[in-house]
Amino acid sequence: MIPIHPRIEKLQPYVAGSRPEEGVRALKLNQNENRHPLSPKVEAAIRTLSPEMLQEYPDARCDRLREALSAVHGVPAPSILCGNGSSELITLLFRTFLREGDTVAIPDPTFALYANVADIAGVHVRAVPTDANFHIEPLALAAAAPQAVILANPNAPTGVCVTADRIEKLLQSYNGLVVIDEAYIDFAPDGTSVLGLTERYDHLLVLRTFSKAYSLSGARVGFAAGNKRLIDAMLKGRETFSVNGFAQLVAEAAVTDQAHKNEMVGRILSTRERFAASLQAAGWTVWPSTTNFMLVSPPPGSLGAQEVYEGLLARHIYVRYFAAPRLDDKLRISVGTDEDMDLLLDALLRIERGGDAAMNR
Repeated sequence: MIPIHPRIEKLQPYVAGSRPEEGVRALKLNQNENRHPLSPKVEAAIRTLSPEMLQEYPDARCDRLREALSAVHGVPAPSILCGNGSSELITLLFRTFLREGDTVAIPDPTFALYANVADIAGVHVRAVPTDANFHIEPLALAAAAPQAVILANPNAPTGVCVTADRIEKLLQSYNGLVVIDEAYIDFAPDGTSVLGLTERYDHLLVLRTFSKAYSLSGARVGFAAGNKRLIDAMLKGRETFSVNGFAQLVAEAAVTDQAHKNEMVGRILSTRERFAASLQAAGWTVWPSTTNFMLVSPPPGSLGAQEVYEGLLARHIYVRYFAAPRLDDKLRISVGTDEDMDLLLDALLRIERGGDAAMNR
């Protein structure tokens, strides 16, 4: 029998949000996807797809996309690395900068993939609890002198963000690798991003994704920005053609249409606030969010979060339930369109009242 690496044998794999069965009409609000239309520039780019693009290897360095990102974000192209979603870049940074037996500090709770990748790499995880309102103290992450700190900002699944000045204080007092995962930054208040600090601090690495604000979850494109020395090291360890030609094509088109992205983000933020007010009026607890999702709890004395989750599943409505401490009385709900959220609100009220067992959509 072929042996399996002990770390893989005992690993609890990262679990993504459930997917509806093929052919079932469903409302999917569990993976923080952007349900608004693609940029017209992306749609036009798709129409230019040629057989040659599928027959030939893509640009291994994603040079056109890096130049487009540089033009928008003001970061030199050589200081940018594109990857197969930010998830590939998370795996790559562990491979590049951390050794077996090292320690990485992360908030608790946070994106589960960090701990999962650390387990595979043999890296110890120091989970630093957030406070009662899920706020994060960046300096606390560095208190035990780990080799790296990883902070999702805004954080998932809580939706809480840390101000840029507090992250800069961490950078000034701590010399290990600081990774700021800005997957949801487009929904956060202006001035939250630390992307502009990557040339000032050579131990800072910022991650971004096209999966959220750009509506390109299926394309699997992300990028890292940091000091050129860090980026060059990651280039050496990455898969050669991890970003396919189609993904590069649509990502380049998307990043050149900032007006469309900003309009869709504005719609999402408006829908989020409207839906939050409706839930609160119905007695739900809604944690403040700076993302395209919300963390919520059912009214006191009503059904528990897991029961509501199961009731929604029966109606083919998918939200996220985490059977974990501090989260098992809550649901995480992605913000869709106004129509999506109206359907969800109606279903939630029906479940609370013990209404029909299934929703015909």
